[in-house]
Amino acid sequence: MCPSKVREGEQRGWIVPIGGAEQKENDARILERFVALCGGDAADIVVIPTASQLPDTGARYEQIFSELGAGRVTALDFDTRRDTSERNRMQRIEQASGIFFTGGNQLRISTLIGGTPIAQLIRTRNAQGVHVGGTSAGASILSEHMIAFGKEGSSPTAGSVRLAPGLGLTNRFVIDQHFRQRDRLGRLLAALAYNPFAIGIGLDEDTAAFIRPDNTLEVEGSGAVTVVDAGEMQFSSMDRADENQPVCLLGLKIHILIAGATFNLHTRRASSGTLAVNKGTH
Repeated sequence: MCPSKVREGEQRGWIVPIGGAEQKENDARILERFVALCGGDAADIVVIPTASQLPDTGARYEQIFSELGAGRVTALDFDTRRDTSERNRMQRIEQASGIFFTGGNQLRISTLIGGTPIAQLIRTRNAQGVHVGGTSAGASILSEHMIAFGKEGSSPTAGSVRLAPGLGLTNRFVIDQHFRQRDRLGRLLAALAYNPFAIGIGLDEDTAAFIRPDNTLEVEGSGAVTVVDAGEMQFSSMDRADENQPVCLLGLKIHILIAGATFNLHTRRASSGTLAVNKGTH
């Protein structure tokens, strides 16, 4: 599916994928920033815990966002595809200033919500300025092309990753999460070998990419974001590799970004961002 079109005079809401295991107490700067983005004490956040099969996930994030100062928080779960056409649930999405997908299994989100009126409404609301974030599985689902599952390891191999349709807020990137902690560089590279147009974003735990309406990505959190740009890839052996064989990829660009650094998804240029300013103050 294509991202919803932004109407003239309006701007898209921010997209905020988080690598999972974000701090929820003490230094909860990622979730604090999401609440502030959504309006602070006027924030109206809908939490969608569909990826998780734990019964208390929605209530937990309701409490977390409320304690971080959000004015109103509602967990809105979808147990069947029939739930996605209920008018009261649609109205709650229409009222929200922020929408947040929890972690779990991203295929639960895509199979229960994908292609439904709720999915279309979330894309529309993001195009109208509502901010959409997600952690772990909830981060993977945000883009058009989603990593459903794959093998761990640093080198790309044929068959090491399986892609599925995501929510489709954007088609500019492919997300992988728990990136450094679970050694997922290889499967992200394999995903880009299938689709070099997209930019690969590998999110460490407790690390987020705050993506502005102008498609500038800014890093927040305690870890790093690995950005893989395959736009100028010169060669790929993916088309001739047998299952589990290593894949040759030439001409990739890789950037390692930490808090304050930026990457423009349109121009494909990375910047140290506020890091350069901070260095000059010491």
